[in-house]
Amino acid sequence: MQDLAARLRTISDFYPFTTRWHVKDLRRGAEAHHEGDVPMPSASVRKISIMMAALAAVHEGRLRLDDPVEIEARLQKDVASGTYRYMTPGCVIPFRDVLVNMMITSDNVCTQAVLERLGPETMTGYCHGIGMVGTDHRGLIPPLGIGWDHPPEAVATTTQSDQVLLLDLILRGTEDAAAAKRLGSTLELCRLAMDILSWQILRNLIPSLLPYGTKVAHKTGRGRRGRMDAGIVFDGGRPLFILAAATDWVPETMPDGLPGFAASFASIGRIARGCWDALR
Repeated sequence: MQDLAARLRTISDFYPFTTRWHVKDLRRGAEAHHEGDVPMPSASVRKISIMMAALAAVHEGRLRLDDPVEIEARLQKDVASGTYRYMTPGCVIPFRDVLVNMMITSDNVCTQAVLERLGPETMTGYCHGIGMVGTDHRGLIPPLGIGWDHPPEAVATTTQSDQVLLLDLILRGTEDAAAAKRLGSTLELCRLAMDILSWQILRNLIPSLLPYGTKVAHKTGRGRRGRMDAGIVFDGGRPLFILAAATDWVPETMPDGLPGFAASFASIGRIARGCWDALR
């Protein structure tokens, strides 16, 4: 793991912006991180914990997966991600499908619908209660037009180590009732969460340099200051490693004239590939 960590730090240091990561080898149990405990903007990676809090509410009976949810026009205003901002207001879908769209297309109409049912003020407590002590949720969704130089406290924040902890609990919760219980969930609901994570449509970060068809159960994020991704990478149907990686203070334009977000994709993609090559 020391050799891999050194290789990943070399990749991180290559780019003129901050890259933080945490990796867990699921076959050997070893872990390494680079500033993995530093809070930073979470962007939509926070939706993994929102999904799990929603599934905990389902387990408690406060919500049902078949509850009808109306796509209201008020939720479609000032939204920058997902597809339901373009749909006809008034359409109704089940709560399960709201969760799916929140995750696989990062739909913020659906995210607002979920958070309004949970109470956005409950999310930080949920995260801290399961051990994600470096994660703080703030509000529904970040305001459009927020500046590139915004402080972390203006938005939801998390750490890469917290995201690895959460994904490890979800994975273990598919087979271990005690892990599922820690999430406030069940084996069945953790398996649903794993399925939803594996249906991710946006594959330009962790999966981008992995062999075609590699299964990755993950959630991406697009923030004003950087890009991020957290996921479980599988090899031959078996979980191989968990990786959470995020870039910060990414310039809009790189010195070579190319967009900064493309360098973010490359940084995280190369880190994931480094893990793949070393841990298989």
